Amino acid sequence: MGRTSLAALLAALVGCATASTPGGPAPSGARSLPLESADGLTLVRARAEPVTHQGRRALRLHPLDQDGPNDVLLAIVEGMEFRDGEIELEVAGAPLPDAPPDSRGFIGLSFHLSPDGSRSEDLYLRPTNGRAEEQLRRNHAVQYQSIPGYGWKRLRDETPGQYEAYVDLEPGVWTRMRVKVSGTRAELYVNGAEQPTLIVRDLKHGAIGGGVALWAHRTTEAYFRHLVVSAH
Repeated sequence: MGRTSLAALLAALVGCATASTPGGPAPSGARSLPLESADGLTLVRARAEPVTHQGRRALRLHPLDQDGPNDVLLAIVEGMEFRDGEIELEVAGAPLPDAPPDSRGFIGLSFHLSPDGSRSEDLYLRPTNGRAEEQLRRNHAVQYQSIPGYGWKRLRDETPGQYEAYVDLEPGVWTRMRVKVSGTRAELYVNGAEQPTLIVRDLKHGAIGGGVALWAHRTTEAYFRHLVVSAH
């Protein structure tokens, strides 16, 4: 192999390694938001604050109304239409100091979102369940739901264990989420794992596409950083 070919090969390998490194450049064709401000986001029932959490710049969501009828905070990515592809995001969630005892630090993302946020497919974490002493609570560490019509309670009651799973989590600690969507199938990968933590084979709203949003419960101390969306 000549010097020119060898140099080209090494450059290609370095480029691949850089693209796969967390926090590195976004893949070609992807949209990346560092989430160090609310630029490019539409906030629903929330306000956003740039902060530093565990030494990393991030965006924290706060509820506008502690007693409102809707528990969910959204930060919708403006101008984003997503059907198939991948979404990567780093999150850190823990229950607020004054949260009810059954709060779990619920935090994650929504996709195939309607413009007003009333319809979505959600994948989220329950960080306090990851290392709970009770195995049943551990099994509820990761959750899928489809709003409206298929909230977590209905899915748990009608199909126990099918739309939630265990993964090792810690409250308030940065956690990497990667979601792959193809048609009516979604896979969630946590903290760089090669195998999915949760597989959803029947997205309840079908392969309709829609927006992407940061998602958190209003009882959560919710931090987000480094969102990358690669639409196929």
